[in-house]
Amino acid sequence: MKLKLTWLLTLFMAFMMQFSFAQEKTVSGTVTAASDGMPLPGVNVIVKGTARGTQTDFDGNYSITVNQGDVLIFSFVSMKTVEVTVGASSSINVSMQEDAAVLDEVVVTGYRTATKVKSNVSSVRVTSETIENRPNASFVQTLQGQVPGLSITTTSGQPGGNSTVQLRGVASINGNTEPLFIIDGAPVDQDNFRSLNPQDIASIDVLKDAGATSIYGNRGANGVIVIKTRTGSFNQGLKVNYNGFVSFSTLPTNDYDFMNSQELLTYERTRGGGAGAGVSSGVFNPGNGSPLTDAQIAAAPNFDWLDYFFRTGVSQNHTVSLTSGSENATQFTSFGFSDTDGILINSNLKRFNIRSNVTGKSNNEKFTYGTNLTLNYSKSDEPNNIGGNGINRNYVIGATLSVPYITADDYTNGAALLSPLSFTNTPLFLVDLQKTFTRFEEEVRLVGSVNANYEITDWLSANVVMGADYQNEILTRAEAPDSFNALLFGGGANPTSGFQDQDTNRIFTYNQVTSLNFDKTWGKHNLQVGAYTEYFKAHFRTFGFFARGLDPKTFSPGDGSGFIGDNSANDFFIDTAQANILNAGLFSYFGRASYDFDEKYGLEGTIRRDATSRFAGSNRWATFYSVSARWNISNEDFMEGSGFDVLKLRASYGTAGNQDITGGGLFGGLDLTEDFFATGAGYANANSISLAQIGNRGLKWETIATGNIGIDFEVLNRRLRGTVDVYQRETTDLFQSTPLSAVTGITQQDANTGLLYNRGVDFQLNYDLVRATSEGGLNVSLGVVGNYNETELDEIPNTEGEIIGLGRNGGKLFEYYTLRYAGVNPANGELLFLTADGNLTESPDANGDRVWLDKNIFPDWNGGFNLDVDYKGFFLTTQWNYVIGVDRFDGDYADALDADDLGQFTATNDILRAWQQPGDVTDVPSWTATNRNSFGNGTRFLTSADFLRLRFASLGYSFPSKFLENTGLTNARVFFNAENLITFSEWRGFDPENRSNGQRIYPTPKTLSVGFELGF
Repeated sequence: MKLKLTWLLTLFMAFMMQFSFAQEKTVSGTVTAASDGMPLPGVNVIVKGTARGTQTDFDGNYSITVNQGDVLIFSFVSMKTVEVTVGASSSINVSMQEDAAVLDEVVVTGYRTATKVKSNVSSVRVTSETIENRPNASFVQTLQGQVPGLSITTTSGQPGGNSTVQLRGVASINGNTEPLFIIDGAPVDQDNFRSLNPQDIASIDVLKDAGATSIYGNRGANGVIVIKTRTGSFNQGLKVNYNGFVSFSTLPTNDYDFMNSQELLTYERTRGGGAGAGVSSGVFNPGNGSPLTDAQIAAAPNFDWLDYFFRTGVSQNHTVSLTSGSENATQFTSFGFSDTDGILINSNLKRFNIRSNVTGKSNNEKFTYGTNLTLNYSKSDEPNNIGGNGINRNYVIGATLSVPYITADDYTNGAALLSPLSFTNTPLFLVDLQKTFTRFEEEVRLVGSVNANYEITDWLSANVVMGADYQNEILTRAEAPDSFNALLFGGGANPTSGFQDQDTNRIFTYNQVTSLNFDKTWGKHNLQVGAYTEYFKAHFRTFGFFARGLDPKTFSPGDGSGFIGDNSANDFFIDTAQANILNAGLFSYFGRASYDFDEKYGLEGTIRRDATSRFAGSNRWATFYSVSARWNISNEDFMEGSGFDVLKLRASYGTAGNQDITGGGLFGGLDLTEDFFATGAGYANANSISLAQIGNRGLKWETIATGNIGIDFEVLNRRLRGTVDVYQRETTDLFQSTPLSAVTGITQQDANTGLLYNRGVDFQLNYDLVRATSEGGLNVSLGVVGNYNETELDEIPNTEGEIIGLGRNGGKLFEYYTLRYAGVNPANGELLFLTADGNLTESPDANGDRVWLDKNIFPDWNGGFNLDVDYKGFFLTTQWNYVIGVDRFDGDYADALDADDLGQFTATNDILRAWQQPGDVTDVPSWTATNRNSFGNGTRFLTSADFLRLRFASLGYSFPSKFLENTGLTNARVFFNAENLITFSEWRGFDPENRSNGQRIYPTPKTLSVGFELGF
């Protein structure tokens, strides 16, 4: 009996297996677009409830093994998802419809999204295509020239260096002028993006007018930039993508025409100073008291210090990402590594990134959620004192001003440079610094957010977004005890000098927005109402030490083994420690309501009540608001046949607050409302207490009111698309110093006073010059963006209505006020200036003859234009950006033309044009002009810094799907990129872009890169 049962079970199992295999079969078919019947390559075909799937090939064909009864899900970007149940047939063809909801672009309008048709606000979206695969350590730099009204200035070529971002002008004198940055719902530090991976970004929305920014209240006064990172897709099999590129960065050219050794030594011999005259105290002085002969000058070495201190920076960047999704959950994971060499020696940025984004929904789709987390580590080697005047500290001085007849081989050690101490040896001081000084910053940064939404009913939902930004930064500086600087400042009595400085800064910010949202549609009417609360808290902790005295036998930068303790014999080695705790907070509650009728008319209003820890008493709270409206003219019946595909009129007005009135970030100016006292020596040197600060308990928010009128249009079958906005921004209660009676010993106090206006126009135009009529056909598109902005000051807080260095009533912000240089007197070689009345003089009144110039450092016009071409997989993108109306003082050229630097630094050949005898007509005064140092240079070196720059160019090839069949690849692309390749400008220096009058700065490099992208 047992044997019979065994045989029966065996037969039954065999039957079931045969039945199972009989049910498994191969299904194939073709997927096409319903609109034109064209095959769709790259469509995802997934077996529902599993990770099994495939993609259609170049001809829209697919093949997959399934069981009868399985459900196949067909999904494709901009198409409606199709589900088909497998039946008896082995062939399933699918025709996919366009998804109008997907095609109608979704834009961010302030704590919510809306379709472009229903948006009332002025905003611009930048997609990942213009950000990815570019060799900028900070993604902010890639936005240059892409957004009308957005001015981005990179102040340093240091990899990952900070960029100054200003939207529609400068709306504060001393306060913060940069937009609020939000990454996946988490507000982040606007000045530090070096640790974040640009490859993770999916899109960037720039919100410009009050209709979009007022709802952000206390932080939206200067605009808002909302960054979304990548996510996976539902019902998507695992996709693996790799992006990698190598880049080469070089120093831009200059037009200073520096002398070589033969020219410089001949000039020195003519002037009777320096090595050319045989009177140098530097390491090169073959004349030894006698002028050099022609043969000695000809034999002098020619060393290129620019080439020594600047280099070709070789960098690499790699990112691997994984995306997948089931029916109810998606994930995106990326791993990034970047190693970026700066073009200046001792500058580098190394970065490691991990990101994990997860989204999900319940079966009934009433509950949705998302988590975003990125963990980043970076180490930044950054030269010290760049932009400073220290000839023993700033490498840029060594690169640009060093005499070429001294070479790097002349360096032995720091001690050899102590005597004689000669400025001519400047490059050798800096060679020693390169070998003996260490400076680096290590940063661990975590940015994360969680969002959850629950639909209580079809028209009511609750939402919460929690975001946090944690930064831990350790700065290490160390000067070796045997360095030139340590020996110079330590002296013979302190043979073990040198120092090590270590500082740790920790910043943690937390932001939470909780909301209840109503969304109801009836007939042609739609009403949306939202009620919100927002809580923000920031904590700053810092501690560190400065240790003096290092043992050269055991010293190692960053380690404490070489520290020398203090002793009773002297006070050489007294160490210092520092620590600080700062906390800041904000709380807000606000609401919005928007109404739409038939996608023709829209009206929206917001009101927000904010509190900040920065102000006291009744000024702690402030209220901000906005109203906006639109008219979709093209949706009117009378527009039928007009040729307009889109024509929309927008208008908005509102206010926003700036509580960062000192520009010091979250933790700046927290105690300005308090009175402070200090101890010190008083009458007869007795210990005394004195008043150090008079608090102003009346300090309050700067308020920016913005009005905006805009128009959006699309014509010629949407071939020509554009937007134009006109705006005015009025900043009231400006934070600045006002005079006080000197009876207290304090003559100024911070207060809210004055007005500042920004007025201008934004525009953006895109035109499809050629549109392809078939797959792989030619596409050519052109685009241009621009902004004109002017500033105007009013209610300057003094009776004269003007403050030197700030401006005048009715004038530009930071307008220049100085003497007007008029050239060189042909009779005697003296400098000529104009008096206030316009007359020529060699002896101007340093005060009375200065005038306002109607010039400043901010651009009147800025923007960009681009060309995009693709054909049969080949693509070309060029992006130019331009700046007009910037005037800067060229201090580097002034140094190169300084006749008093004879024998110490190099010079430009322009100095040879100096006036020599009566009748000479030239622009360079006599080497011995008596007034060359009496009145400053006035406008002599004030130069236009307008420029046109090829900001970005990319040439590449995307391999067609048919070439990748049976390779295991789903996509493949190769590309060649260029950054800052060509610049046209009157500016003679390395980089016209910088928005300061500083000298000896680290210029932005030119960069060429090559890379590829692979998908699996």
